[in-house]
Amino acid sequence: MIVLSANNLAKIYGTDVIIEKASFHVNAGDRVGIVGRNGAGKTTLLNMLTGELSADEGEFFVSANTRIGYLKQRDNFFKDHTVIEAIDDIFTDIHRLEEEIHRTSDMVAANPHDERLIHRLDALQQQYDAKGGYTYKSEITGILSSMAFGPETYNKKISTLSGGERTRLALAALLLEKPDILLLDEPTNHLDIGTLKWLEQYLSSYKGTIMIVSHDRYFLDQTVNRIFEVTNHKVYCYDGNYTEYAAKKAQRREAELRAYTNQQKEIARQEEMIRRFKQHGTELLAKRAQSREKRLEHIERLERPESEMGRMKIHFRQNFQSGNDVIMAEGLAKDFGWGSNKKELFRNVDLDIKRGERICIVGPNGVGKTTLLRTLLGELNPTEGRLKIGHNVAFGYYDQGQQLLNNNNTVLEELKESYRLYTDTEMRNILGRFLFHGDDVFLPVGSLSGGEKARLSLVKMMLSGANTLILDEPTNHLDIDSKEVFEEALLEFPGTAIIVSHDRYFLQRIPTRILELEHDGISEYLGKYDYYLEKKEQIQSAKKYLTEQLGGGAKGATSAEFDKAMKPVTAGGQPQELSAAEQRALSKQREAEERRRTRALAKIEEEIGALEAENADIEAKMCAEENMNDYELLTKLSMRHEEVAVLLEKAYEQWAELDEQ
Repeated sequence: MIVLSANNLAKIYGTDVIIEKASFHVNAGDRVGIVGRNGAGKTTLLNMLTGELSADEGEFFVSANTRIGYLKQRDNFFKDHTVIEAIDDIFTDIHRLEEEIHRTSDMVAANPHDERLIHRLDALQQQYDAKGGYTYKSEITGILSSMAFGPETYNKKISTLSGGERTRLALAALLLEKPDILLLDEPTNHLDIGTLKWLEQYLSSYKGTIMIVSHDRYFLDQTVNRIFEVTNHKVYCYDGNYTEYAAKKAQRREAELRAYTNQQKEIARQEEMIRRFKQHGTELLAKRAQSREKRLEHIERLERPESEMGRMKIHFRQNFQSGNDVIMAEGLAKDFGWGSNKKELFRNVDLDIKRGERICIVGPNGVGKTTLLRTLLGELNPTEGRLKIGHNVAFGYYDQGQQLLNNNNTVLEELKESYRLYTDTEMRNILGRFLFHGDDVFLPVGSLSGGEKARLSLVKMMLSGANTLILDEPTNHLDIDSKEVFEEALLEFPGTAIIVSHDRYFLQRIPTRILELEHDGISEYLGKYDYYLEKKEQIQSAKKYLTEQLGGGAKGATSAEFDKAMKPVTAGGQPQELSAAEQRALSKQREAEERRRTRALAKIEEEIGALEAENADIEAKMCAEENMNDYELLTKLSMRHEEVAVLLEKAYEQWAELDEQ
């Protein structure tokens, strides 16, 4: 059943066309991901669907009695309300019912034989049950807890919450409302990995229809079954998740370009025939020319596929190389406050970071990831521990809140203030590579969007020539195209990168190591996100097994004793004073890991063998005398040769990573 449809929607501001001729429909139960560049019109589209913006052309329909809930990038909470008051506002109907039930109960108690009152009380209780009156308090506790709001935060004023906390609270409020159509604008910003996974599971079981604007590719892969792409003022619809959309989009563009090119060739051929027929001047050929001209006039001309908008161009360079040892830390700890107000963020943090590594730091919100970065930069002193920065280390810092930018400067002034040796022309050329064109360079920094500020911060970092990049949530405000360009630049960067991120797609591409920061230490995972998940699951399984084997003894052990027993699993060390049950559990764990590694090695070695054989076969065909004049075949062979070379390089890297484990 169609719950929402649009026909030729358009939105125009003056001479700026935002969206035109947008037509689509959404079925009940659909999970729609809306993607596109920053500024493409995704939020404008949502605002039209909610009625907050009127369409300049076209129309849309929402099925009768359908409730729409909208999570905006900016919430509309009352600042003087507390967290729990903001949530209670959602349940005003239930609160009114509760009051009515209490009044009716009192009346029944006073008139126990009045059947009219008894029936009314029964009807009210059924209505209360249907609205979730008996479960809403537990739902409030569960969802607030999942969004990192414990009971101790319930009485905090909205005005004291950070931007991230307000976003999470707005999301919690919307989920508790349970609208028929859930519209979410960038819901994953400010969520840690644990909360993201919870949200994915919640949305997968949500009974209504969902439309999500997001740049989180991993999240879209897990949650949606359709993609609406907003690009070049139009809306294109695809079935499938983000990965399927990316493949289909490439196929669509290729097919459109091929059809357009073929039609242009045919038109040119027909025009050339017409010219030749007319040139001969005979009556018969003149009639043929007229006939062909008429047929040509009636051809439905294909429009040239619109080219992709310019992509950000970024390349990080280091002015000089650092020493091999970049950062070494032992027993770092950090806390704030005194006495009963003292808050400990983390302790027992050991680091040994070498030149050329790409380290990604993950962990729950509030554990102190940003504080750790600022400690490494020297902006904060550790409460305990020792920190040593290596020889020739030059830091470049990306601040997730862009607090290092001066809102009173123009874009051009912001760069010139830091890098005075460049001319205005050189500065404008550099800014053009980051999609600041024309008069964009004279915009005040304070008026820029989150994505534009992110790009400006990246410009400054690129020009800094730092050999060690410290990046705090660098992909938060970037659109998908910009993320991909940024990721390629990081992969090519010869220096060291230390990155706090919750972007799981990013974590699957970038790190050479993942470090998970917790309140009582830091754990190391040699690999990317999928490996990190696998290792965590193994460790949790081992802990569960040990607990089951040791029974009450394990449950009564202190956390330090338990961590000591688990250390061989997490760090690869040798068991110290372990019981027979612990030894067996750890032995089984190591054997399982070794079997997995052996199978993976065998599979990748088989793949390498097949690719090398194909490579040799291609080279033999390219050198064969009978193929020397077959240019079409040689072109195909050359393209495949390049593809095989790329696949081989990736296979060799995977083999090397597995062989080192």
